[in-house]
Amino acid sequence: MYISAFTFGGGYVVIPMVRKSFVQKKKLMTEPELMKIAAMAQSSPGAIAVNTSTLVGYRIDGMPGMIASLVGTLVPPIILLTIIAVNYAAFRDNQIVAAVMQGMEAGVAAIIVDFVIDMCKAVAKEKKLFCIVLIPATFIASFLFSINVALILIACVLAAIVESAIRHRKRKVRNELT
Repeated sequence: MYISAFTFGGGYVVIPMVRKSFVQKKKLMTEPELMKIAAMAQSSPGAIAVNTSTLVGYRIDGMPGMIASLVGTLVPPIILLTIIAVNYAAFRDNQIVAAVMQGMEAGVAAIIVDFVIDMCKAVAKEKKLFCIVLIPATFIASFLFSINVALILIACVLAAIVESAIRHRKRKVRNELT
């Protein structure tokens, strides 16, 4: 509930906060476990923050943890959005609120950049050429060529399937030779 209440910027900001709290401080899960959960949360339909918290809750305490995480993730934004909706005119015209929101944008960007750097380091540690090449390739496809993210995801899935099949075939041939 704390992470949901005080984390602005969406799911990509929630993941570093979960990492700091549940991996680094409380040591309830490992970095690789969180990376797998983040990957599943991103590839599942729905909000990344909700998916991540639900999966983390399930990992830590099964079904009760999942339900507690889900409720804890949803309650703060519902309360905040209700307050904003009731007082919309006051928030819309308030220069202080606008300035705070601009400051939050900068903070969110910094947190996301930090998380991306950490993810790239984790991928580099695995020393898998396919994954190392995929990171800049997807960035170039999106940033330089403005290719739709959905198409990039489909291409990445297809490339991963092909790479996995090739790796499986090589392993099978190697086993037959021994």
